[in-house]
Amino acid sequence: MSGDGPRKTLILGGARSGKSRHAEMLGRAHGGALIYIATGEAGDGEMAERIKQHRLGRGPEWTTVEEPVAVAAALAREAGPQRFVLVDCITLWISNLMGLQRSVPAEVDALCRSIEAAAGAVCLVSNEVGLGIVPDNAMARAFRDEAGLAHRRLAAVCDQVVLMVAGLPMRLK
Repeated sequence: MSGDGPRKTLILGGARSGKSRHAEMLGRAHGGALIYIATGEAGDGEMAERIKQHRLGRGPEWTTVEEPVAVAAALAREAGPQRFVLVDCITLWISNLMGLQRSVPAEVDALCRSIEAAAGAVCLVSNEVGLGIVPDNAMARAFRDEAGLAHRRLAAVCDQVVLMVAGLPMRLK
């Protein structure tokens, strides 16, 4: 991604589709400092184990910044020339915002501004949750809708959008 390649990338996909692995590969190919903004929180033992495995899989070359809510500010602070900042993941962040009853559209707008202003490479990872059945409850439907709208806004400000399917990157933009 260094040189004339895309500097702002959104990677979408289902669970275990290879989103994070692909994003990390892009980061390693970039050649600059690697910053990982983690939005997940260990609310239980299973999630704590997932976070631990993600960290181990990334390796020590990544500097991890844990930020479950103020992602736009963290990106603005961490982005810079010769840096690759990976935000993983947008859907967990949206869930965190909704749990705090924060305005998701306002927070997404702030994140879009941080992406546009970022001097270095930025990569966002998010779960595509809108391809399945209509959820059976209002909260799940609201989450699906917020995620879909966020993806549209983020895709508009990114140079490259990739959909991961079965470990394969499909370039959308």
